[in-house]
Amino acid sequence: MMLIVIGDHQVPNKTLECVYLHGFASGPASTKARHFQNYLGRLGLNVHVPDLNGENFEHLTLTGQLLIIDRLFQESVGESDALLMGSSMGGLLSVLAQRHHKNVRAMILLAPGFGLNRRWHELLGQSELQRWREEGSIEVFHYLYSKHVPLKYEFIQDAENYSTDDLLVSVPTLVIHGLADTVVPPRESENFYRHNPDQVELHLLKSDHCLTDVLDEMSLIVENFLNVHRLLPG
Repeated sequence: MMLIVIGDHQVPNKTLECVYLHGFASGPASTKARHFQNYLGRLGLNVHVPDLNGENFEHLTLTGQLLIIDRLFQESVGESDALLMGSSMGGLLSVLAQRHHKNVRAMILLAPGFGLNRRWHELLGQSELQRWREEGSIEVFHYLYSKHVPLKYEFIQDAENYSTDDLLVSVPTLVIHGLADTVVPPRESENFYRHNPDQVELHLLKSDHCLTDVLDEMSLIVENFLNVHRLLPG
């Protein structure tokens, strides 16, 4: 494990509303979502886990997911201080969402899906992207539904409206990434750290993209981060 701790920014010691954002083709009942909802709940935090799939996953976009997050803030978080916690694409969404919600006091990102646009282009290649554009949709495996489901090309079109590289943050941010992650290589989080050295605490663990084999280790790291920045009640 490599540990980098930079910065000593602290926020007032008051109860936070925690918003956990699940990853792509996942859901609020994922292993990590359930684990951290229970774990953070025991630490005294109120944890919201919205379903980011929307009414129809086929039409999934970053814009649509950000609207779901905005609605949750309006209806459940309000003016309370907030902690954003996101896994994979949920980590990317956390960084994008904190730009519009000034009451976000900190973020915890698990294998955050930075470089989304670039990585999808690299993964599919020009010919497959062209086929997706022409046919209108592709089949992707959805872990919540345990089957392949269609995804419209508008997902990629919409993502082009967002910069998913070189993202800047203004609040204390914990990043945990697996050294053996082949879905989102750890260099994405290392690059994020280099662009935010005063705000980011980066932990690289011996795990893969799922990180489900290091839940206990992650929990201790998360709790320490919350204690250092005085984010826990009491």
